[in-house]
Amino acid sequence: MWDDTDVQKKVHRQQIVEHVRKSVTQTIFDTKWVPLSSRVVACGNYAKNTGCMMIYQLKNGELEKLEEVEKNAPLKCMTFNHSPQDTRTVATGNFQGEVQVWDLERTDVPIFTTRGHKSIINAIDGACHTGPPEILTGSRDGGVKIWDIRQKEKPVAVLEPSDPEKARDCWAVAFGNSYNAANRVAGCGYDNGDVKLFDLRMMKMNAEFNTSNGVCGLAFDRADIEMNKLIISSLEGRIRVYNLRTHHKTLGYSYVEQRVGTGTIWTTKPLPSNREVFMACGAGELSLCRYQYPPQSVVKDADGVDKGVPGTVEEINKATISQQPVSSFDWNRSKEGLAVCSCFDQSIRVMVCTKLDLL
Repeated sequence: MWDDTDVQKKVHRQQIVEHVRKSVTQTIFDTKWVPLSSRVVACGNYAKNTGCMMIYQLKNGELEKLEEVEKNAPLKCMTFNHSPQDTRTVATGNFQGEVQVWDLERTDVPIFTTRGHKSIINAIDGACHTGPPEILTGSRDGGVKIWDIRQKEKPVAVLEPSDPEKARDCWAVAFGNSYNAANRVAGCGYDNGDVKLFDLRMMKMNAEFNTSNGVCGLAFDRADIEMNKLIISSLEGRIRVYNLRTHHKTLGYSYVEQRVGTGTIWTTKPLPSNREVFMACGAGELSLCRYQYPPQSVVKDADGVDKGVPGTVEEINKATISQQPVSSFDWNRSKEGLAVCSCFDQSIRVMVCTKLDLL
């Protein structure tokens, strides 16, 4: 006898489909959609240890290369988040610790450049929204710095240990809490599992905690609202989703932990049109997940103090797209379900996730 509920779930199940696969000769570390367009930017390095930046156009089911530029050092990460969508300048971090901003119409010379760190820049993020245009960088030297692209002489803020010998490798950074012109929080994740949330308005540490595993990626469910959820990607195929609305003085933030892959989860990206849905990218796998809120998000402890209640994470679907790790992933903000990702098998893929409007 047929179960109508099971049939309906199968019919409406969201699918992860490979639309285009482009093989390249370079190692690709990061890919991003150019805002308000069907163009893709990829960055990485050549075999001779120089950097590459490539621009592609998605057209007629193919990725057509528009431009390829060689740089003096490998490019590790990039972001468009520091500038308005109509400006479309891209900020990059390279293996020599340089922070650079490029105009995509003229990629031969950067419009902003500074030697920001002593070692490779592992992660970069930007924020504009209603506040100043700022760039956040995290490096192997243990330093986390915030840059205002209107001044390149020195960073706006620096987070680094007083003793350089105790510095930990910073693997992930993210801006959040940018709900007005004054407020902004910088999130930093380290190789020893430490996560730090720094309040840029008060210039003080908002919270510190440890996740027991190296932090490979950080993502606020929305950067331009009051802090709500923080998704942390880590080793051993695990992710954690923290409820940032309620902080307990001894228990800290509540969280739910879930294993969604067999290897390292390199990055996690919330869906722009639905902040409860996100893609976790692991050892050649893409896992589409959904966060579900608990019936009650805040309860009282034995002393009558508010403490947060974690929700649950549901894995909607999973697809294996490569035998090598997925190094980057980016949703297209204009077309729901359209995404681009890169893998360490020297390929760039355009993916389509179907029926996301039903979630």
